[in-house]
Amino acid sequence: MGEKVDPRISLLPYTYRPALELAVQADINGVWNRSILTVPGARAEHFAGVGTVPAFRRLTECGWDKDAPPLVHTRRALFPLLAEDVDPAKMYEFAPTKPRTEPELLAHHRQGLREAAGAALAGAGFEGDPRLRGVARRIIDRVGEFLRSPLAEKPWIRVGNKQVLHPEAFPPTLHALHLIAHMPLFQSEHYETMELLYEYLSRPLPRQEPVQQIGTQLVEVPQVVLGDHLPHRNAVEADVPAALAWLELMARLGYLRRNEVWRKMYERFVDDCGRDGVWHPHKGMAMPKSTNPYVWPMFPLEEVHGGDERWTDVTFRIGLIARLSGRPIEVI
Repeated sequence: MGEKVDPRISLLPYTYRPALELAVQADINGVWNRSILTVPGARAEHFAGVGTVPAFRRLTECGWDKDAPPLVHTRRALFPLLAEDVDPAKMYEFAPTKPRTEPELLAHHRQGLREAAGAALAGAGFEGDPRLRGVARRIIDRVGEFLRSPLAEKPWIRVGNKQVLHPEAFPPTLHALHLIAHMPLFQSEHYETMELLYEYLSRPLPRQEPVQQIGTQLVEVPQVVLGDHLPHRNAVEADVPAALAWLELMARLGYLRRNEVWRKMYERFVDDCGRDGVWHPHKGMAMPKSTNPYVWPMFPLEEVHGGDERWTDVTFRIGLIARLSGRPIEVI
């Protein structure tokens, strides 16, 4: 018989200083900086300006359980965001500053908050919660309706001299994909839409910047996914953390093994690991960085950015994707 694992090992995530530093910055209601989606700037220190969803996701990525006391308070702030309402008190950084803010814009921001909150809660392990399943069902129904409509093929309209997304287009967002990706049983219940979603995510990414007409305004929608985010090696080299985040999403959605290009991109990561199992970059010795807001809660989690610790985060993600894909992992 193998040696039993000391149960106290489950407490190790709560001894990690950066995670503790992040946790204590939340207010008494479990909210960071009266914000939901904000991520710290490139030069920010000590998580300055972080919003609630990125902070919550980062703590769960660090191994904190959803029932850890600090996260219990945050859950109480996130679950109300799943409701279909436009209560100004639940708009946080998107609270209207003008009395005549267009209702379409308010609804758009609330949908963004709803998806982000759902993604955070799904990642924490709340798949069975009826409130989360309700919002997931509404999202996948709307995405499915979009994928079956002519807008999926031609979602663009011309406004002035710009090509923008049609106001009624409802493509998936990274947060929506994250939510669904962490609900495997829910995926099996919506097999037909999941098949349509795979076909959609395998399409070439359009060149147009993601901007959508919301009411009378043109709004940037950087979280919207309009096709394949990882079509070739150049996309990997341009943003290694974002590439790994995409591969992890595709693995959780059950798509990675089905797509030859994504599978080859992942195999390249595996091939770049040495005999010791540690990944190293092809060029240079700098730790990979990303400016993608979706990636911030996941990368880097390692506090030290020098020495061999620079490769810890990439190496960990490679192993995690292997496990999610059903591949054996050799412990060295």
